[in-house]
Amino acid sequence: MSAGGVKVALRASSALGLLVLIATQAHAGGFALREQSAAGQGSSFAGVAAGGALSSMFWNPAIMTQFAGKTMEMDASAVIPKASQSYTSSSLATSLGALNPGYRNGVDNSGDSAFVPSSYGSYQLTDKIWLGLSVNSPFGLSVAFPQAWAGATYGQGADVKSFNFQPAIAYKFNNWISIAVGAQIQYMKVGYDQLGIIPGLPPTIRMANLSGSGYGFGFTAGLTLTPTPTTTIGIGYRSAINQKISGTLDTGGLAGSTPGSIETTLNLPDTVTVGLRQGIGDRFTLLAGFEWSNWSRIGTAVVTTASGGTATLVGSPVQLPFQYSDGYFYSLGGEYIVDPTLTLRAGIAFEKSPITDAVRTPRLPDNDRMWYSAGLSYKPPQFRGVTMDLGYSYIDAKDTPINLGPGSGNPWGTGATSPVYVGSVDSHIHVLSFGFRYQWDAPEVRKTALITK
Repeated sequence: MSAGGVKVALRASSALGLLVLIATQAHAGGFALREQSAAGQGSSFAGVAAGGALSSMFWNPAIMTQFAGKTMEMDASAVIPKASQSYTSSSLATSLGALNPGYRNGVDNSGDSAFVPSSYGSYQLTDKIWLGLSVNSPFGLSVAFPQAWAGATYGQGADVKSFNFQPAIAYKFNNWISIAVGAQIQYMKVGYDQLGIIPGLPPTIRMANLSGSGYGFGFTAGLTLTPTPTTTIGIGYRSAINQKISGTLDTGGLAGSTPGSIETTLNLPDTVTVGLRQGIGDRFTLLAGFEWSNWSRIGTAVVTTASGGTATLVGSPVQLPFQYSDGYFYSLGGEYIVDPTLTLRAGIAFEKSPITDAVRTPRLPDNDRMWYSAGLSYKPPQFRGVTMDLGYSYIDAKDTPINLGPGSGNPWGTGATSPVYVGSVDSHIHVLSFGFRYQWDAPEVRKTALITK
């Protein structure tokens, strides 16, 4: 195939990738975004590292060898969160309410709805070698709060957008084993609001803002094993990225602060994903998956000034004490082939959040959760090579407590002068995903009943 064929196969991937910059909040562990595949969404991402759709190359680039010739895929997810926040104790509630018209005790919904696109392309260069490209938004967050509410010092606006460009190459040793490696080039943009409270003075609204952007680099690798014609095992690895952020700190005129240029580094996690696709009979495939995310490496992000000193706000160092634990994701599902044009799927999953009670804040009230998903793939017989994927997930988080203030042990607010805030969050999420896949020179699909023995 010609070099022009590579351009055709990857053009849509590159074009849709530009839209990734508008992705906002979606919920996976921490502020990672799992919504990278409509087919995977429909099974709670069970077995996603073992293939099934080209979008599986986000987790495991070795699955490219499952797609002969040229293939492209575009996916988009609508993420609709609901996070209702209420408080039981707040040392600032009375004074904030008296001084600030429009004060609220709680927040009906602190999470913004989001559109999360992704795109993929692969090209079979020889009978052994594949080239691929994916463009994704692996991390994102968008939350908004009223300026005056009971948890105002710990819950204000935050916005994280990421753009990850991943070229990869895969090699097929034989029908049993394929491997792949790739690079990650990631751009991230961050915005973070903070209410400035001067101890001993009335809590009027004085807002500080940190904003910045920067690049980070990493790699990805994958392996697929096919020990039998009905069994596929996939193992994928996405490396850690030390994300550099440079920008400005606007302190809102607050005394004891260092406005101006700032820098920091977000030590983003590496992940390992394992998937299984096991055929059972002619129609059913069992799906299973496991993922480990090394969120414990993120630690505390210290913000420094242009001169190298620690940035301050009202005399206190500016830092982001994430202090997360590792995250885990366990999933189980299945696919059923109704006929050659239609495949149904469903799955459930349990996600162990990296954010524990000891480090939770209203800004990111993540917690352990259950996933319930269903979806389908349809190949319209009149359009050879076209596959359309649809997936839906309902994500239910367990009751989520928040405890901040002196003696709480929570690093986001444990100082002697830190305001007290004790509250809870009731949250759930709806995700609807759509995918479009096109494979050049694909075999013709006829809507006929499967022949079984």
